[in-house]
Amino acid sequence: MKGNVSIVFFDIDGTLVSFKTHRIPQSTLDAVAAVRSRGIKVYIATGRPLPFIDNLGRLEYDGMVTVTGAHCFTRGGKVIYHHPVPAEDVERVVAYLEDGRDAYPVIFVCEEDMFVTEVNADVEEIARLLDIRMPQICPASYARGKNVLQLISFFGVDREPDMMSRLMPGCVSMRWHPLFTDVIAGGVSKSVGIDHVLAYEGIPLAEAMAIGDGGNDVAMVKHVPYGVAMGNACDALKAVAAYVTDSVDDDGVAKALRHFGLIG
Repeated sequence: MKGNVSIVFFDIDGTLVSFKTHRIPQSTLDAVAAVRSRGIKVYIATGRPLPFIDNLGRLEYDGMVTVTGAHCFTRGGKVIYHHPVPAEDVERVVAYLEDGRDAYPVIFVCEEDMFVTEVNADVEEIARLLDIRMPQICPASYARGKNVLQLISFFGVDREPDMMSRLMPGCVSMRWHPLFTDVIAGGVSKSVGIDHVLAYEGIPLAEAMAIGDGGNDVAMVKHVPYGVAMGNACDALKAVAAYVTDSVDDDGVAKALRHFGLIG
């Protein structure tokens, strides 16, 4: 099956980067390089903020959709799209955490910097899973007056409806792990970020491919005509994908690109 693809959007964790090795398989590096050699644009599309993106190694790309679509830019640093969390939602979360009762850890991702309010066993587990170093610990009040792009919120699925409706009604939850969720401004998703990138690059949606594995990839994989789910993807993503490939550790990215005729 061949596709008329001019741009490919790749998720990072579980798609480009293995959860087992914390590295990009050589087959993926070779496949992405081959795609770019044909003039096809390559964009990263991740829930990670830029300070947490330190695992791409020698991978070449043209730009990034970060913070689940809230901050998009070119490889040269030109901002394509930027949409922060409403200030009133930030204030409600800060006040709740300052109260101290039933508080939970939050990583505040700000335009200028980022910090975590506390580190517990859940935070440490995610740091190991993603092979990242936690930012400095600061009180929640440090977020006041800042341009907050994301609230990485460590509460479980059972608390999510109440936390979102009561504290962050102007936001949406982009959960891909049971221990935490990426909270961003309402109306934002990877698909929204993709649309802004396509407009900037002058590429029609009909020529876009997206490859992912998690719940926060559902919007983009469903949005593009060439939507791919990794073999290790969640069931919700596989259900909306045009094609399901092998896992990240079994050359899934290379096999997907070959399936659509983008590489030999």
